[in-house]
Amino acid sequence: MEEEKIDNDKKTILIVDDEQHIVDILVYNLEKEGYNTLQANDGLTAVDIALTKKPDLILLDIMLPKMDGLAVCKRIRHTLNVPILMLTAKDEEIDKILGLELGADDYVTKPFSVRELMARIKANLRKAEVTLTNDKTQERAETSNKIVVGDLSLDLDKFEVRVKDEVVDLTLREFEVLKYLANQPGQVITREILLEKVWGYEYYGDIRTVDVTVRRIREKIEKDTSAPKILITKRGVGYYIASK
Repeated sequence: MEEEKIDNDKKTILIVDDEQHIVDILVYNLEKEGYNTLQANDGLTAVDIALTKKPDLILLDIMLPKMDGLAVCKRIRHTLNVPILMLTAKDEEIDKILGLELGADDYVTKPFSVRELMARIKANLRKAEVTLTNDKTQERAETSNKIVVGDLSLDLDKFEVRVKDEVVDLTLREFEVLKYLANQPGQVITREILLEKVWGYEYYGDIRTVDVTVRRIREKIEKDTSAPKILITKRGVGYYIASK
């Protein structure tokens, strides 16, 4: 594989796909948009490049040789908290859900529109940038940067969540969802609003991304997920954090 030249002033995107013609299309369009690109054609190489080069975003196909995309996502997520966009075939519904459960931030269905993919990439990078900027601003703030609602505590400086003083490990996306809800305890937030405010764009059609993310959060913060006490569902409307 040819060594990619990296411009440190640009965002770097790792493209992971075993179909070289798709990689070539993505490289062309991403570089035209001003991004650096890295490439991997199998899962093992993808993990190695991701952990050594630390890209700003990863485009990850599910069907890969040596290690599939779901396993790659799980391995990378243990170390890196960068946006991961899964590329899935139209009939791989279960893989979309599994990918989100393993920590992917978003998915795009093949065959995809290059324009839509670029919009998703920009939205996810923008959200990650805003989160980082807010964190640095909060570090300089003199006031306490914590949200406390009942047994739930979020430290915005450390990106740390505690339930009854026990640390809970969340991905960046899970943290952002929980923070948005915890900032408005008792107020029901629709899935559409969460997609717009947390994912950073209007998500047309499938809103299960929110449901999957909420389910992941519940598995980590609730004692009994079948009878949640912290993150509550308002059936047919959305979600809210219990105010007490």
